[in-house]
Amino acid sequence: MNIIATDCESYMRLIVDGRVDTNTSPQLQQAVLSAFQKKKDVVVDFLNVPYISSAGLRALLIGQKTAASKGGSMKLTNVSEIVMNILDMSGFSKILQIE
Repeated sequence: MNIIATDCESYMRLIVDGRVDTNTSPQLQQAVLSAFQKKKDVVVDFLNVPYISSAGLRALLIGQKTAASKGGSMKLTNVSEIVMNILDMSGFSKILQIE
């Protein structure tokens, strides 16, 4: 998995490429936390994410809690149908902001 972080003036954009699973979720978690150290709003682009495991969901939950504690926001964009189904089944679609 690769993550490209881009400073977009008012927010940080993380472009995630690859599966988010047990092996790669620590990398996503670190990227999200690092982004929140720079800006209070983070957009995570999932265009090239074909799969997310429960470990990946945990990384997103930590990101959401960090956003709330900083008075900011975390949005997911370009979520595939397969990943959206996982977010729906786990109930994460109700607690995450998804565009």
